[in-house]
Amino acid sequence: MPAPADSAPYYLPHAGEVALFEQCHQRQLAVMLKGPTGCGKTRFVEYMAWRLQRPLVTISCHDDLSTADLVGRFLIGAAGTAWHDGPLTRAVREGAICYLDEVVEARQDTVVVLHPLTDHRRMLPIDKTGETVAAAAGFQLVVSYNPGYQRMQKDMKPSTRQRFVAFDFDFPPPEREAAIVEHEGAVTASLAHDLVTLGNRLRQLRDRGLAEVPSTRLLIAAARLIAGGIAVQDACNAAIVSPLSDEPALVGAMRDLVKASFI
Repeated sequence: MPAPADSAPYYLPHAGEVALFEQCHQRQLAVMLKGPTGCGKTRFVEYMAWRLQRPLVTISCHDDLSTADLVGRFLIGAAGTAWHDGPLTRAVREGAICYLDEVVEARQDTVVVLHPLTDHRRMLPIDKTGETVAAAAGFQLVVSYNPGYQRMQKDMKPSTRQRFVAFDFDFPPPEREAAIVEHEGAVTASLAHDLVTLGNRLRQLRDRGLAEVPSTRLLIAAARLIAGGIAVQDACNAAIVSPLSDEPALVGAMRDLVKASFI
């Protein structure tokens, strides 16, 4: 089980989310983080695990994620067949924060296994062994997803959504986002400001068919390339423009914005 980090992950609190999360943890409430890709949801969970001094188990959800992947399975070894706990079960037993990233990517029959952990029962039934595991003190379930993207693909069932306290995340205000890019990208404040300005201009292309707008994560990636000696426009095209679209008209429009921003 991963131990809490020795030093605080870099995170800039914004609107009371730290105090709200602490209350949820204290009162044994499950948490759902909603917001666009790369806006800081995962970093927030890492920061809160450090702040609360709880181990953190992170599970990246996908279409093939099965209940066994979460709960565990019987495996054959040198000594015969033995049960091996999955990451969710280990977190429940040891009182960790269990973070399911992009939870709606998992199959619905997999998500249902979370239900007994999100109400007063706080327990995990293991059908294959007949065991019911009571959540240890400190255990907390946290899930995240991107509502804008999922609205076009799939969504979380209302019966599941209502088991969580929801936190709404978005991209930080420009001055705060610039501070993040400056710190994480190891660039000057001026360059961080220019990258954030470019990011906000590109985000306005959503109305022109851009499915995903540039995240803070992409701005940091560009900053790191620039800090490593890559030319500014080349770094922005590689780290920001190319990951967002393959559609020639959109790519051309974004490259023009990059060029206009860094003449």
